[in-house]
Amino acid sequence: MTARQRKFWGWGFEGEALSPEEHDWLLGVMHERFGDLPEPIPVPRLEEIVLRRPRVKPPAALAAIVSDSDADRIRHSYGQSFPDIARAFLRQFPEPPDLVAWPETADQVRQLVDWAGGAGVAVIPFGGGSSVCGGVEPDVGPAYAGTMSVDMTRMNRVLEVDKASRAALIQAGARGPEFDAELKTSGLTLRHFPQSYQMATLGGMIVTRSGGHFATLYTHIDEFVESVDLVSPGGTMQTRRLPGAGAGPDPNRWVSGSEGILGIVTQAWMRLQDVPKFRAAATVRFTDFYRAAGAVRAIVQSGLHPANCRLLDAQEAFFNGAGDGQHAILVLGFENADHPQDAKLERALEIARDLGGIADRPKGEAPQRSGAAEAWRTAFIRMPFWREVQVSYGILFDTFETACTWADFEDFHADVSREVKAAIKDASGQEGTLTCRFTHVYPDGPAPYFSFTCFPGKARMLEVWSQIKRAANAAVVRHGGTVTHHHAVGRDHRFGGYDAERPPVFATALAGAKGALDPKGVMNPGVLIDPPGAPHRPGGILETR
Repeated sequence: MTARQRKFWGWGFEGEALSPEEHDWLLGVMHERFGDLPEPIPVPRLEEIVLRRPRVKPPAALAAIVSDSDADRIRHSYGQSFPDIARAFLRQFPEPPDLVAWPETADQVRQLVDWAGGAGVAVIPFGGGSSVCGGVEPDVGPAYAGTMSVDMTRMNRVLEVDKASRAALIQAGARGPEFDAELKTSGLTLRHFPQSYQMATLGGMIVTRSGGHFATLYTHIDEFVESVDLVSPGGTMQTRRLPGAGAGPDPNRWVSGSEGILGIVTQAWMRLQDVPKFRAAATVRFTDFYRAAGAVRAIVQSGLHPANCRLLDAQEAFFNGAGDGQHAILVLGFENADHPQDAKLERALEIARDLGGIADRPKGEAPQRSGAAEAWRTAFIRMPFWREVQVSYGILFDTFETACTWADFEDFHADVSREVKAAIKDASGQEGTLTCRFTHVYPDGPAPYFSFTCFPGKARMLEVWSQIKRAANAAVVRHGGTVTHHHAVGRDHRFGGYDAERPPVFATALAGAKGALDPKGVMNPGVLIDPPGAPHRPGGILETR
């Protein structure tokens, strides 16, 4: 229903893909790792997909903003996880939404939610469709008359900019590039860039507590939420705009991370920053990953607050063209809108050198865009496009991320790595690969991000993924980490993960809050908690494999 259509089988919009050069490079990497490759599965076409018929119809008053076409339902069936892409290539769409709605006002959102509650229709809030954990999948079980995906992308405007307070009122369906382009005309930026930035919407970022590209200080979206409007079956909530308050629990924090189970965010006032003008960057090589982690800890505890402080283990750096396979690589970057950052960078490099690092500070007009740092940045941005190529050959490439304390890190990394490597071998019969990087770091601990690859083939890739995912969920929680640092919970991180990590009494409190705002349990059922009376359905696709 829009000029640019999202791809339903991969990342980005239709027409976007790897360049021929990138495609050939990736094929070469896969061939080197796995040997001869089979013929790929062709890219799926809409006309090949057979869906069940819609089980419900909208009321006439909402018909103008609701669709039951197969094309719209297919495009709202999945997010961007490995099993989502794999099932799309395998032409498996067993649980499409029955309806897709595109509200343009908060009042229309309210009407949709009210109708759904009365009709027993599950409501799946849908922003950019970039969930990698089953957060937008309409697989809610038999307790509902049907499902409706509510696509917020028509509510995509910056409504007001308050330059004096450095804040803006932005509608929840605005994608990152949309609202940032408008904010930059005022010299401001949200300065929050998750890897899904191209597609992710503001509302989706808020309710999933997304983590941005910047590695220290303000890492999660909730740091920038000044006030928020939420429409729920139990009523509409608008919080007060304040720079801070001590008046009880913060309702903004209550909405952040709620993942659509309490209602739909329609707009928010967001704290902004001036567009950075000064930058300084360098990379540092280490022969030992744990010693490199010690350097990262010293830097992040120094109060320097680097914008970029990403540590890649030797294989992670090598696989992404940023290293030689022998050295861990630390990517350091500083930026500011007010003053030069060279002195901060030099102090960080002193700390790294004292702990065995070999610094490489590029020269030139844009030092942050050269060498290993630029190789990693390019791979980071283009990585989402790799998956649709890998899946077509039956190659499993996925990630899981977590956070732990510095005191626990070395044992945590060793234990999780050992157990997940064993799970990869048990599930696939191969050694596979497992690499690690830090995406974010804090004075009290890092956020390790693991990537794994194996070659189970087309017929077994979903089964193998499920077995490895279960093991990874359990391992990170068992050894004291969190099941997710910034990928949200959805359905896939509940099984053996979030349900085990979350205190039982908090689960009861969260269920009480959901019961007050969503008494009939229609908002994104199965995400975070089970609705009252609904059968326990942990793990989305995990439970069926």
